[in-house]
Amino acid sequence: MARTASQDSGEWVDGFLFVANRPILDLLNTKPVLAGGPTELLSDFHALERWLIAVGIVSSTKAKNLLRRWRTSPEAATFLKELIAFRERLRDAVFRMEDGSTPSDQIIEEVNARLLQYPSCALIRKRDGQLIRERFFDPQKPEDLWGPIIDDAAALLSEAEIHRIRKCESCVVHFFDTSKKGSRRWCSMNICGNKFKVSAYQRRKRDNRSHGDRN
Repeated sequence: MARTASQDSGEWVDGFLFVANRPILDLLNTKPVLAGGPTELLSDFHALERWLIAVGIVSSTKAKNLLRRWRTSPEAATFLKELIAFRERLRDAVFRMEDGSTPSDQIIEEVNARLLQYPSCALIRKRDGQLIRERFFDPQKPEDLWGPIIDDAAALLSEAEIHRIRKCESCVVHFFDTSKKGSRRWCSMNICGNKFKVSAYQRRKRDNRSHGDRN
């Protein structure tokens, strides 16, 4: 049975789970299995607005104000519907990658088409006496939100260390393993790791008692 993700964990921010180490994988995790079963966390554009801010894709005051104005627009509703459909197609691609296969030609073509339509821009800025290159994101309409999302999707699909893209052994959450040994097994110790260890300990105790009774 798939384990459920408890929202008591400190890894939840504004109602969303962030354990993936990649924003695009955090997007996949916006449909976790909670106590009531599979749960759509991006229930409306306002929820998407909160996720975009929590994940760091939207940070400027200007962009936040735009998102608030778009909440009830038909264009925003259309974008959210298309994004959720893309999320599920990307999930299939990630499953294939986790199994050691390559993504389908269809998802690659879709990502390439959106990369051409919504190219990612960058600027050089001074910070702490050094020059750094930062993504420049200045959305003008809801569909412009594809820019950083599709760029992150392309980066994931072309990831060299594909073996570090994994699904938790105990639930539906995906993550990118950044541990030094590359041995991460769970979405987090708080959500699934400790539950697994407690379950294994209790199972060993039952086995030991059963073995003692037979003796």
